[in-house]
Parts: sequence; structure tokens; C-alpha cells
Amino acid sequence: MSTFYKLAIKEITRETPSAISLTFNVPLEFQDFYKFVAGQYVNLKITLDGQEIRRAYSICSSPNSGELRIAIKAVQGGFFSKFANEKLSVGNVLEVGTPEGKFIFEPNADRQKNYAGFAVGSGITPILSIIKSVLESEPKSTFVLTYGNKTPEEAIFHQQLHELQLQYVARFFIHYAYSNSNKGDFFGRIDKAAVNNVLSQKHSEKSFDKFYLCGPEDMINLVSGVLKEHNVNEKDIKFELFTASATENEISGSLEGHTKITILVDDETTSFEMSQKQTLLEAALKQGLDVPYSCQGGICSSCICKIKEGTAEMKKNQILSDDEIAEGLILACQAHPTSATIKIDFDDI
Repeated sequence: MSTFYKLAIKEITRETPSAISLTFNVPLEFQDFYKFVAGQYVNLKITLDGQEIRRAYSICSSPNSGELRIAIKAVQGGFFSKFANEKLSVGNVLEVGTPEGKFIFEPNADRQKNYAGFAVGSGITPILSIIKSVLESEPKSTFVLTYGNKTPEEAIFHQQLHELQLQYVARFFIHYAYSNSNKGDFFGRIDKAAVNNVLSQKHSEKSFDKFYLCGPEDMINLVSGVLKEHNVNEKDIKFELFTASATENEISGSLEGHTKITILVDDETTSFEMSQKQTLLEAALKQGLDVPYSCQGGICSSCICKIKEGTAEMKKNQILSDDEIAEGLILACQAHPTSATIKIDFDDI
């Protein structure tokens, strides 16, 4: 489970008109806590207008860089992202959680693989870290990136990506898709034709071993579908959502009853009665428990816990596999209890 430490902002870089990157100063005594694997994220915790806010942001630096850097894009209606882009300054101190996440790449210097990534907007953030890890730590491997934005000016890390192209000629390839500009390889959003073009024409000589997808759900679903048409196994398609689905699953039963819930977190056990209309996370927070969470939209995986006894159903799930659900794992922010008693464990995951 992620633990928060207070870190000062060391550097702020304006990446695009609507996005910044932050580098944190990690003191020597905290450096072991902030070692990360490419693709992981950290949670930020801050109090604004008397309200505690938590947000998850992917790490964009390389695990070998010695830097802890994240990117924050201001989004419409994004309270914290707008604050970060307009108000944060070097020297400001934020509470930063230790790295976590399942969308990861672990290099092996002896491997010779071909990887491909599809990213839209700020979805480039974890994929940039993965790209750097491949290029730096797996010297026989290649990476092909297809990156979608409205215009070149809105492409986060455009200059960094260009420099990586120059540094790793014949190992790193980029194809840009712009919906409001004809300056890229593809005009419009990343669509079926673009994916087919990358696989069957631009890189037809390559057999790809793993695909990394990050961005909106509709892009991920589209690209995944095309990859499966090319006989890519589902296990070789890794993805991370940056926006939650509006579609919710039907919960069986009326959720009109109450459940006695027992929660284990940080080696402490708490029991109380909750309404089944609440999610497990809502009930825990209302009780004042310091359980892990961030997005509360079912996309960041911070609130994963394990059901030890009883049953619950999720309104949304784009993260956990069927095998993980069978093991008892569940997203607390999406899960409603459906049994008279339930025991959940945030420590044993």
C-alpha cells in the first residue's frame, strides 16, 4: 500500500500550453521508497479550500534517471490539474505517495524484442517511461510509438521524443496522428486504418511481442480490437485508462439492505455496519479509515483490496482480470457488498 511523504518541487517545465511536468526533490533517506518500475504512477495528496484531494499521475522519467518526474495536463473541470498548471511553484511541498501500478515494463538486457505503443494526449506519460526503459536497458530491442493529439503544439514531450529518435536511430520509431493538423503521419484520430497501416505497412517486417496502450477507453477498445484481428493474444496487450467509462454494470439485488463489514488496513481491524448503497470505499472513508484511494473512478487501481469473506459486485471494472477477481481482488471504489457480512483486506494484495 502506498505511503505518503512530503516532497518539495525541484523543477517545473511547461511542456505544452496546457501541460506541465514536475520534478520532485527526493531526500536521500526517502530514495529507496521512490524506486519505481517504468509505467508506474504516484498519488498526490493536497488540501484545497478545506477539501483533501488525491490524484494519480504517471511517472514519465526513466527508472535509471534518478529523477521522479510526473506530467499534469489541465483538463476541463479538473480542479487540481488547473490549480497545478496555474499555481504551483518550485519549492512548494506536496504529499507524494510511493510508486504503484500494474501497467509496467521490466527490462531484460538479454532480450531482443519488438514493442509497440499507442497513446493519446497525456497517455504518453507512462509510455514515455517505458520507451526510455526499453531503449536504455534492453539494447537489442525496438519500440514503435503511435501518438495521437489535436496538433503538434499539444503533443506532450514532443521534443523529448524527437531527441530519442535521433539518439536511437533504427530502434525507436514514432508515427503522429493529429485530428486538427495535417503535419503527422495520420490525419484524424488513431483509428482502425492507422493501426493496420502501422502493423501491415510501415512495420510489416516486425513481429511485435507486446503492446502498450494508454489513453481514453474508446481508443484502447478500438486498438485492442484491431490487434486481436491480427491474432495478437490478449495477454500481450497491456493498457491503462486515463478516463473512466460512463457505462456501469447492473448490480444484482436491490442494495436496500445493510452489511456488517470488517476492514483490515495497516494491520488494524475495524468492524461496523454499512448500507449496501455505499461502495466499500465510501463506507471506509465515512468511518474515518485511512484506506488507499485516488481517482475513485475505477481506473487507477489504488483502492484494490481482497475479499476474505462475503461477496461484493463492481459497477465498473476495466482493470482486474477474471483470474484476479477469482482470487478475491476487487476495486473498493466500485464495489457494493451483496452479502450480510463481508471482510476485506487492504494489506494482503
